[in-house]
Amino acid sequence: MSVRQEIEDKLRAAFDLREIVVVDDSASHAGHAGAPEAGESHFNVRLRSTDFKGKSRVSRHRLVHGALGPDLIGRIHALALDLDV
Repeated sequence: MSVRQEIEDKLRAAFDLREIVVVDDSASHAGHAGAPEAGESHFNVRLRSTDFKGKSRVSRHRLVHGALGPDLIGRIHALALDLDV
């Protein structure tokens, strides 16, 4: 399973989503420091969920990181999050 699919599956399982978009942007960072040759290291994630209602930006990010877990987070070099209700 790809890292992109793993991210999407974990987020779908953790949140009541209205929208989810997970983009593997690794090709744009090829050759940069910290970017593995194999790719699957840079991701942009857009989530819309009522689970974020009333939560601060930091709290939303913590929820996503918790849902992905330390093993998956440890394999990702860069994770851009766009989180809203």
